Amino acid sequence: MYAIMETGGKQYKVAVGDTLFIERLEKEADDKVTFDKVILLADKSGVNVGAPYVDGATVNAKVLKNGKAKKIIVFKMKPKKGYRKKQGHRQPYTQIEITGINS
Repeated sequence: MYAIMETGGKQYKVAVGDTLFIERLEKEADDKVTFDKVILLADKSGVNVGAPYVDGATVNAKVLKNGKAKKIIVFKMKPKKGYRKKQGHRQPYTQIEITGINS
């Protein structure tokens, strides 16, 4: 059984036991999270596609940790003008583990 859910403006294909890095949620470690924006639900009986979401379907997860990704460097330069700008960015994330898919 798997589902396609939406969170943080992105879509993820999930199954029970999967570990994901998603956009940061305001939850602490070991908190339970329920996602109700399930776009597609597939199991042995068939595929159920929502319009836009499947009614009554939820994905349960457990927050493992919050953190920041590795730093990326944003470098801007305009040739022959003496303009250079170096900036770093670390994207915050939440790591979750899928514990159940309910239809």
